[in-house]
Amino acid sequence: MSHHRVAILSSHFSPVMASEKEAALAATPSDSPTIFDKIISKELPSTVVYEDDKVLAFRDITPQGPVHILLIPKVRDGLTGLSKAEERHIDILGRLLYTAKLVAKQEGLDEGFRIVINDGPQGCQSVYHIHVHLIGGRQMNWPPG
Repeated sequence: MSHHRVAILSSHFSPVMASEKEAALAATPSDSPTIFDKIISKELPSTVVYEDDKVLAFRDITPQGPVHILLIPKVRDGLTGLSKAEERHIDILGRLLYTAKLVAKQEGLDEGFRIVINDGPQGCQSVYHIHVHLIGGRQMNWPPG
């Protein structure tokens, strides 16, 4: 990873933030472009593993497993988190989950995987652009965090 890329990505994940929990508690919903909007527009680099006209999937920069991919809708349309979903979002929500299944197969996660959608501060959401975490390649535990 180039130094420039680390500097850009680190600007979102402040080194002062010791944890995702602190980042989530500091994050605030807004209509301003998010780091994900900048990844969609290619202003910021990412390791894309899947892309179609509606969804972009790329590797998480702080993976929680051997495979950790984020799936995002290319158009936010007010869908900052799952709690903000409206009936008009049904198609994209289904598309995100179906795409997660496709990417899991592509990544060889035949023994299983976990899907996570964080919502709001207590759900540890740090970016207010709905996103699905696809995590696999290791044994998961229950209950989660």
